[in-house]
This record gives sequence, structure tokens and C-alpha cells, in this order.
Amino acid sequence: MSVALRRAAPSDFPEVRRITRDAYLRAGHFAAGHPYMSVLEDVEHRAARAEVWVAEAAGKVVAAVTLTFAGQPYSEIALDGELEFRMLAVDPEHQGAGVGRAVVRAIMEHARQLPGIGAISITSATFMERAHALYRSLGFRRAPERDWYVPGEDVLLWVFRLEL
Repeated sequence: MSVALRRAAPSDFPEVRRITRDAYLRAGHFAAGHPYMSVLEDVEHRAARAEVWVAEAAGKVVAAVTLTFAGQPYSEIALDGELEFRMLAVDPEHQGAGVGRAVVRAIMEHARQLPGIGAISITSATFMERAHALYRSLGFRRAPERDWYVPGEDVLLWVFRLEL
């Protein structure tokens, strides 16, 4: 599927919220009452401290992702010279059509245009196997020395990295 990646406008925020919530809940990653769901749904907070982007196909927003850099508030693992992406969510109505792959490819192309950026990093929970397969197929490699646990929880997060 062909998608166009662009910065989200405030008018996109309700759709970003819906897509992100629906994607995470449908995948069974979290229950509706999980504290992380409120983080995912607070698009306004995220957009004020990071870059929220949307992917459009046929004039409709079908995915959302957050881009951040080392030292910024939403960065969890980015080192200097890395673009980090987080909270990639594809509308469940469009999953399985290659949207996620197209979004990650667009992020890769965007990162290559950024001065001083030589790699992309992402954190992914160990149970997100579909995401891992996608990242590996696009050339991302595990960086196990950078894996980390969610503070206060027994949830291991894996780090994947792509050299540009």
C-alpha cells in the first residue's frame, strides 16, 4: 500500500488517538485500564514534546508514529546521531496491507535526510513478535546490550537498531 508520511496537525489528534488505542487494544498488548494506555492516548502531550506523524493512504489517516531524538522528553533509548521512533500504530482496519512496512520505510527515508542522523532505534516489548519480524525484514538488528526493563515492572523491552 502506498502511504504518505507527514507531521500530524492538531486536527489529526483525535484520529491518532483512536488508531493508537484501537491498535494496541486489538493486538492485546494492554487492557483498556492499563496506565500506559493513558500515555498512548495523550497525543497533545506527545506532540508538544516530540514529533507526531501520520501516514495517509487515499486521503485517510491509516497510521501514526512518534519520532524523537536523544535527550528529548519522549526519547527512551536514542543515542546521539539516532532517530528513535515509538508508538507505531496502524489502524486495525488497514493492518495486513503493508501499511506498517510502508511507514517504517518512510521513516528510514526521512532519517536519511536528517543531518547528523546515522541510525534509527526502536524499543519493542518482547511479546510484539509481528513488529520484530517487520523490523528484522527491513534490516534492523537487535541491540541486546541496550535492552531495558519498564521501571517498576517485570517487562523486558528489546532494542532494535538500523544503521543508515
